[in-house]
Amino acid sequence: MTLSRRRFLTAGALAGVCRATPRQAGREVFLRSPGKGAAVMAFAYYTRARGGDMMSIEQRWSRSGTVDAAYYRYSTDYGRTWGAPVQTPTGEKRPGGMWRKHPRGGWVDPATGRFLEFWVEGTLPTDDPLEGLRQWNIFYTVSQGAPRQVVHKGVEFDERHPLPGVWTGKNCAVLGDNTCRPLARPGGEVLLPVEVSPLGPGGALYNPGGGYTYHEAAVLHGRWKGDRLEWEMSEPIRGDPERSTRGMVEPTIAALDGGRLLLVMRGSNDRRPEQPGYRWVSFSTDGGWQWTRPEPWTYDDGEPFFSPSACSQLLRHSSGRLYWLGNITKTNPKGNRPRYPFQIGEVDRAGGGLIRASVRLVDDLQPGEDPLLTLSNFYAREDRRTRQICVHMTRLFALPGGWEGDAMLYRIPV
Repeated sequence: MTLSRRRFLTAGALAGVCRATPRQAGREVFLRSPGKGAAVMAFAYYTRARGGDMMSIEQRWSRSGTVDAAYYRYSTDYGRTWGAPVQTPTGEKRPGGMWRKHPRGGWVDPATGRFLEFWVEGTLPTDDPLEGLRQWNIFYTVSQGAPRQVVHKGVEFDERHPLPGVWTGKNCAVLGDNTCRPLARPGGEVLLPVEVSPLGPGGALYNPGGGYTYHEAAVLHGRWKGDRLEWEMSEPIRGDPERSTRGMVEPTIAALDGGRLLLVMRGSNDRRPEQPGYRWVSFSTDGGWQWTRPEPWTYDDGEPFFSPSACSQLLRHSSGRLYWLGNITKTNPKGNRPRYPFQIGEVDRAGGGLIRASVRLVDDLQPGEDPLLTLSNFYAREDRRTRQICVHMTRLFALPGGWEGDAMLYRIPV
C-alpha cells in the first residue's frame, strides 16, 4: 500500500510525508521541533465514539521528567488538518515549590461515549523531577468538564491519601506514560493501569533493587456514578528486586480470549547490567483484582526476549487481533538503552505470548545517527478510516546539550 499525501498543520508549516511500500510502516513528520535544545512530543486522540473529531497534545521537553510547555489542537476531519494551538500551563511557581503537570492523553469510553482526559500533577519543592515520587497525583476530566482527582472509594481516603498505601508528600501513584491506556470491561467498568512508588517499613521510599527508582504496578477499577468515576485499587503487582532492579513500571493492559487479563510491564537491569533485561507479564482471572507473580514475557514458543527499560503498549485492533508495540533488542540492554529498534508484533490471544513470526520492524537507528537515539515514549491508535495502526513517536536525541527531535507519525498496515 502506498500512502496518499496528507496535510499536517504545524505551528507555521505543513509537514513532510514519506511513502511506504507494502506491509512497511510509513513515517511522516507530525510536528516539527521548535529548534535546537527542545524536543517535541505530540499525540492525537479521538474525542467521540464515532467520526473524525480529534484532540492533539503537543509537549515540549528539554530534560527528562519535565514538560516545559503543552499545546492543544483540535481537528474535525480525522487529523487531516488542525486548528491553531492553544497553550495550557504545565509549570507554575507556588508557595510550596514548582507546580508541574504531565498530560497523559485522552480516551473515549465505548459504553457511555464520554471522553476522558488524564494527567498527573504535583508541586515539587526544588523542582527536582525525582521529587514527583512523593508528590504526583492522578487527575481526569469527563467530557472536558471540571478536573477531578482519582481518589479511592471510602471515607478514609481523600486528596492527601488518595489510594491504599499512598500519601501525598510520602509517595505517589501515577500513570507512567501515554501507553498506560484504560481498558473498558463488560458491564461498563473502566480499568486503569498505574504504578506506585511504595514505602518501606520506616516510611521512606522503598528501593530494594538499588536502581534509579522503584515501583509496583496496580490496576484501578472505575465504575460510573452519575457523571464521575468511583475508584477502587487492585492488589499490588510486586516484582522481584533481584530480577528487576526498578520493579514493575508503566503497565499496559488488554483482555485475552476466555476473559483472562494480560498486564505487560517495563522492568530494568539498572545498576546490574549483567542480569537480563526483560519485559514482564502478569495475568488475572478475576477481572483484574488479583494478579499472578510477574515473570519474564516470552514469545509464543516460550523463549523470553531482551527489552530495554522503556514503555510499551497493547492495542486491540477492530479485526479482533491484539498487538504489542515496543523495543526488542538482539543483545542484553543496559537499563534504558538502547531504545531501538522499535517493533510491532501480534499477541497470542489464548496463551498471552508474543507471536515470534509476527514481529516486524517499525524504525531503527540509521547510519550516521547518534546512538543516543530514543524510539520510545509513544502512543498508538487505530485509524478509523484506513484501519492502519498509527504510532505517534518522537525520534528523540537526548543529547548532553539538550534534547532534540521532531514528533513523527508512523502508519503501519495490518
